[in-house]
Amino acid sequence: MAIKQWAAGVTVAAFVAVGAYLYLDMGGHAAPESTFVLLDGSRQSMADLRGKVTLVNFWATNCSTCVAEMPALAATYDKYHTQGFDTLAVAMSYDPPSYVVNFAATRKLPFKVAIDNTGQLARDWGDVRLTPTSFLVNKRGEVVKSFVGAPDFPALHRLIEQLLAQS
Repeated sequence: MAIKQWAAGVTVAAFVAVGAYLYLDMGGHAAPESTFVLLDGSRQSMADLRGKVTLVNFWATNCSTCVAEMPALAATYDKYHTQGFDTLAVAMSYDPPSYVVNFAATRKLPFKVAIDNTGQLARDWGDVRLTPTSFLVNKRGEVVKSFVGAPDFPALHRLIEQLLAQS
């Protein structure tokens, strides 16, 4: 019985540790020096985004949570864009490009959309496999929080406001 309780405790502790890392990451570590190919064929690098607070969102058209969160991502972008906030939605490598283009056009996404054709971007950002996964990057290019699943948008807005207020 003691072994079962110990094993259950270790399992719970491991789950909490992984959850804390994924959901409460406030590491401040440098974002990968990635270059994204946007739907219009142009390129956007993380270096280009320095000086802005940026949300990098990995998503897929066949992900119901991703589709459901897109209106809130668009509203967040619209609310803060003029203050120095940007959003970059990165479609996963398995997502057919025609689906991504159609999704972005029919929903009139106001932010930049890229396709990770090779999967290298997902690998660079911590081997992202679950969607949606988002990273909030400060003006210095540091990841200050990551989210697996849809974020708590009121809490995200408060954090964006704090980061925008920083020099």
